[in-house]
Amino acid sequence: MIPRPRPQKDRLRRTMMFMNAQKPGLIKDAYIYGCDSIMLDLEDAVAENQKDSARFSLYHALKTIDYGDTEVIVRINGLDTPHWQEDIRVCVAGGADGIRIAKCESAQDVKTVEKAVEEAEEEFGVEKGRTLLMAALESPKGILNAYEICAASDRMLGVAISGGDFRKCMQTKPTADGIDMVTARGMMLIAARAAGVQCFDTVFTDLDDEEGFRAEVLQNKAMGFDGKSLINPKQIRFVHEVFAPTEKEIVQAEQMVRAYRENVAKGLGVFTVNGKMVDIAFIPGAERTLRLAKAVGLYEGDLV
Repeated sequence: MIPRPRPQKDRLRRTMMFMNAQKPGLIKDAYIYGCDSIMLDLEDAVAENQKDSARFSLYHALKTIDYGDTEVIVRINGLDTPHWQEDIRVCVAGGADGIRIAKCESAQDVKTVEKAVEEAEEEFGVEKGRTLLMAALESPKGILNAYEICAASDRMLGVAISGGDFRKCMQTKPTADGIDMVTARGMMLIAARAAGVQCFDTVFTDLDDEEGFRAEVLQNKAMGFDGKSLINPKQIRFVHEVFAPTEKEIVQAEQMVRAYRENVAKGLGVFTVNGKMVDIAFIPGAERTLRLAKAVGLYEGDLV
């Protein structure tokens, strides 16, 4: 087995690229594309009569391929299918970094998966708590229960919205300005931030609409998403460019964090940086900017 470090809940996840777990030719060298996470899919990408074959392929990929710094998450089949329990056993036995719960609608869904993961970790001698969880919100009920889902387990790294299924439930279609999903995206983002987990937007499926893709990514960044799900390697670079902090943002964040630490040492909770008032509420965001900058090689300082 290729040893992998313990997954980190707050690691950089600008891009999550979906790949069919059944196709060794696709997943054997997926790390070369440079996405932050790959999503090996056992659900929609795999035909009903090919689930066992996909699990076999997935297990051997997890055991034998060195994905380096690329995080490996697996989308399991829904809890309304006969496949999800065996999916979890294979994910845990193989050493996947995380599991994506398809069609998650409640905190109980998360707890059900968590219990199965705990049992699999014990069964296969995997470090307890190593396998992270995330949830895909694909229905109005999932969106309405977003906070409870986000807060249901200490293993939760984040939530993502699934545009295709959600739009089907809402009887709508994609629009150029994103108005068809702006409410759901906003509700999910608020829930994720309240629970302290990450939040990811859905895939953009029209590979010929480059302008539409770019507009959606820019909207994602403006709304506060941590990253975006992808279906093609050619989408990676632009997302990384958009989600990377600018030089101005890095300098400002460094000044804020440094000033905060100096002033706290003096017993001051409110101070100014470049003429603007700053207090503790600004610091987590500034520290996140520096962590992101360091992760992409734009910051070499020692404040994070």
